[in-house]
Amino acid sequence: MAEVKRIKKGLDIHLYGAIPNKEAEELLASEFAIVPDDYLGYIWKLDVKVGDKVQKGSPILHDKDLAKINICSPVSGYVRDIVRGERRKIEAVVIEKDDSNEEVLHVKPTVAAEIIDLLCRSGLWAMMRQRPYDIIPNPDVKPRDIFVTAFDSSPLASEILTSNDTRILEVGLKTLSKLTDGKVYLGVKYGSGISSTVANVTEYYGPHPAGNVGVQIAAIKPINKGEVVWSLDARTVERIGYLMEYGTFDSSAVVAITGEKVCRPRLVKTNIGVSISSLLTNNINDDCDVRIISGNVLTGYKVNLNDGFLRYPYRQVTVIPEGNTADEFMGWASVNPMRYSVKHWFPAFLRGLSKQFSFDARLKGGERAMIVSGEYDKVFPMDIYPEYLIKAILAFDIDKMEQLGIYEVAPEDFALAEFVDTSKLELQRIVREGLDKLYKELN
Repeated sequence: MAEVKRIKKGLDIHLYGAIPNKEAEELLASEFAIVPDDYLGYIWKLDVKVGDKVQKGSPILHDKDLAKINICSPVSGYVRDIVRGERRKIEAVVIEKDDSNEEVLHVKPTVAAEIIDLLCRSGLWAMMRQRPYDIIPNPDVKPRDIFVTAFDSSPLASEILTSNDTRILEVGLKTLSKLTDGKVYLGVKYGSGISSTVANVTEYYGPHPAGNVGVQIAAIKPINKGEVVWSLDARTVERIGYLMEYGTFDSSAVVAITGEKVCRPRLVKTNIGVSISSLLTNNINDDCDVRIISGNVLTGYKVNLNDGFLRYPYRQVTVIPEGNTADEFMGWASVNPMRYSVKHWFPAFLRGLSKQFSFDARLKGGERAMIVSGEYDKVFPMDIYPEYLIKAILAFDIDKMEQLGIYEVAPEDFALAEFVDTSKLELQRIVREGLDKLYKELN
């Protein structure tokens, strides 16, 4: 019998542009890319050059210090371009798909050391995260526990698991159980019916961020100083199970194309790293400027239509109005019941915040001094004082950061707090920079 946890604090944001059904359409695309910035904690070096032939699952990048940790090609084809930024930083490795469908075949491992080595070589290791620091795990450090989330509660998100067949998921969970002396925890949506004979299953109900793995860790077994836990989503676990069962890298991805400015919201089946143009061409209502986001509106990355690519965790693309041509009568003093406010500043609360609202990408206010008002706490379900932690990070007071729970959090845990923040601070950026700086200081 699965344990049930209720998440009381949080906020569900209802946007226009939800997917009407769960049937995924096949998408034919020719251009894919690997973006090194999606894989935090390591310095990546190239294994290929422009024009090289690659197989699906062959290494494209490796870590500077731990050469066995790879990021691998999602398709077979040719390296078409290596995009570089300032100081020759690698921004993306672009691969043009061919029809050969050649793929790297791996030998099935038997012991934990061989499993870790295979996950590193196959590229799947880079899709896991560890806490503290929210980076790719160190393969030489055994985790206290491993946490898997099987649902996404963010705005307009689709199901992480798109198949009712959990056999491959169970193989992946069994594989992970060999890598820790602790437990594997699987967080599922209340009433989903997902079960496991390997993992400890917990059902969650409540508003977003109930699907965030950090919230699930905090609800079951919080992280203490000196402890390390790994986290990943259930789709990555399925990829691990597929690798163990068939010896190849499953790079397929079911992507939710969502948002108010999408002509036809839908699910498409493609591969990770697919070009944004393949996903959205002839499917954008272009009566105004739009903001294209790889991911959800709270934690996703702004991308361009012509040269953007699907970013990790490869599940969603959202298109909303940019809002740079908006002309609202009376501005902030408007009494329009269609304007959204969590603080009841507009009459929208009378029609209920469970109704759909139109959002654009405007900040609607300028950055100002931070006021400790408790507004973060209303949407922050972890047993942490978020405002004081942010202040400690800004001051880089390591002792206070540790006392206030820096080792338990990741940037995504502050996404809702950033949404409701009157001071308009970039909380996710602050937390990310704080974690990176702390990691360099203590390691």
